[in-house]
Amino acid sequence: MDLLLVEDDPSDVRVFKDLISQCSGCWRLIVVSDGVEAMLYLRQQEKYAGAPRPSLVLLDLNLPKKDGREVLSEIKGDAQLTSIPVIILTTSRSEQDIRASYLLHASAFITKPRERKEFIDIIKGIDNYWTKVATPPPTA
Repeated sequence: MDLLLVEDDPSDVRVFKDLISQCSGCWRLIVVSDGVEAMLYLRQQEKYAGAPRPSLVLLDLNLPKKDGREVLSEIKGDAQLTSIPVIILTTSRSEQDIRASYLLHASAFITKPRERKEFIDIIKGIDNYWTKVATPPPTA
């Protein structure tokens, strides 16, 4: 399954790549670092023409060029993309961000933990849920 990580922090990307390689092994990770690139990828535009549709998007809220709130709104407002599950994975603990994300139909809102062990547990939980429990929507 293809997993799109939208994250601008290089250290978070490194940690995530390391953790996802320890999971079920069924994920192909695609990383983009800003909201504009995320939408180009999802809409298969420009350099992403022909890119595979992700089974899941992990989306940071605080991104350059176009923030995660705008990206989530665009995904859920686009008939071609709306069925893709989007998990917000951010440092925000703001009740306003949590509420707004769910109103925009995020599948989940997860605050990034400070401790690596907790982050490992979260990634393993996401992996377990989306590979063994839930059936993601078809990608075609």
